[in-house]
Amino acid sequence: MLLMSKLVRYRQVVQIPQKSNFIILNVVRSFTHSEGPQSQTKIKINKIAALINEHPFPDQPLQPTLLQVIPPPLISNILVENVLGRLFAAHSNGLKALEFFDYSLCHSQFSPSTDAFEKTLHILVRMRYFDRAWELMKRIKKEYPSLLTLKSMSIMISKIAKFQSYEDTLAAFEKMENEIFVGRKFGTEEFNVLLRAFCTQRQMKEARSVFLKMHSRFAPDKKSMNILLLGFKESGDTTAVELFYHEMIARGFKPNVVTYNIRIDVYCKTGCFGDGLRLLEEMQRSNLSPTLGTITTLIHGAGIARNPIMARKLFDELPARNLFPDSGAYNALMSSLIRCKNVQAAATLMDEMKEKHIILDYMTYHTMFFGLIRKKDFEGVFQLYEKMTERKFVPKTRTVVMLMKVYCENCRIDLGLHLWGYLVENGYCPHGHALELLLTGLCSRGFVNDAFECSIQVLERGRHLSDAAFQMIERLLTQKGEMDKIRRLTEMMKKLHTHLPPLQDKTIIVPA
Repeated sequence: MLLMSKLVRYRQVVQIPQKSNFIILNVVRSFTHSEGPQSQTKIKINKIAALINEHPFPDQPLQPTLLQVIPPPLISNILVENVLGRLFAAHSNGLKALEFFDYSLCHSQFSPSTDAFEKTLHILVRMRYFDRAWELMKRIKKEYPSLLTLKSMSIMISKIAKFQSYEDTLAAFEKMENEIFVGRKFGTEEFNVLLRAFCTQRQMKEARSVFLKMHSRFAPDKKSMNILLLGFKESGDTTAVELFYHEMIARGFKPNVVTYNIRIDVYCKTGCFGDGLRLLEEMQRSNLSPTLGTITTLIHGAGIARNPIMARKLFDELPARNLFPDSGAYNALMSSLIRCKNVQAAATLMDEMKEKHIILDYMTYHTMFFGLIRKKDFEGVFQLYEKMTERKFVPKTRTVVMLMKVYCENCRIDLGLHLWGYLVENGYCPHGHALELLLTGLCSRGFVNDAFECSIQVLERGRHLSDAAFQMIERLLTQKGEMDKIRRLTEMMKKLHTHLPPLQDKTIIVPA
């Protein structure tokens, strides 16, 4: 009975308001509300992002709505950057973000900022709208060429390396040189962008090929070598890291702090904590001062080695090194304690962070949730979740997926629905994996109508519904004779399929 009452409540949360007059009125009011300026700005950003995310795609153009809620005199670069940042974090549809950016270009009194352009580009390529992304870059080259930076080049090249072939990535690099960054002489910095694109995707065979093919044209520098070293580290091959390190030395490059940090990290992550400490001593003998990142890596490594005493010692020695702990250092120590099953001590650290006004970031929450779940302290999970939502903190995707799995597997589908509603209410469109976990939990307990409503929300926000999710809901709706709902899902998916690229590694059903 309690579960049913909560489902009624959360069903109200997850329903999309009947579009728009109500939402638009709320956004307009937020521009004239009398709260403090910082609080008011945040409210405006959240409401605009939510309105964009909830705007029906692709049925209606977005710009007429934007004209109602953001009159041209009120557009600023800070507002545009922050809204785009929220859309990026919310996994919003890239075409909506582009339409918002276009609106700011047409109606702002100011030139667009580099940050706004880069965020728009990133949202587009993350959804594999590569044709639109190239069009945007060409337009920016013509109208605002100063916005084209190495970062924007890196955003584009990295996603092409991720989703397309080796040859496509090299062709994109040539296109950047010949069509986008016209008049700019490509050198080592641009070469490093190409190397990083392959290394961040752990495509080390391709990275090595590019290095051997192009190093005579683009003289590599120490940064080039560290990028490759980092790539070998991310691929998890300790031997390859050491072999390339010695090649780097043989080529005449002297290791710097970044080089040592990479090597220390690879040893720590593979459980060779003693070798990490040895490299710290070698680094100091070379008159290179360890950074906060160096010590944070070692604290984490001590946890992997199940050595919480050494983790605490390294943490406590930070002030003596003229270093002061940040969220990352605290998170590393929390992780070390949790690995050693001392969840209570980790919780005490979290309280200490609050007392010292150190930000509880997404990793802080993820680490603590992981520890509580591992301990099977589900009541602790629920309590921490309540505190997190009271703070209006929105976790990142992997934490959302982890929580959704716990709720749906432990008969707390009410909390799964609440998490979904909380994300939607804050302008987010949750990740497909989280949706599938929730739909499975709902359908297995007979709440197919709630599963249907969540699926509609995803489709209306311009996001795919996977084959598995559709087939599960279709089967249960058929059993209930809800053919109108099946037709509605089918029509929306057909329409969406004509506008979105297919999901990678997932079969997308296109109903006949």
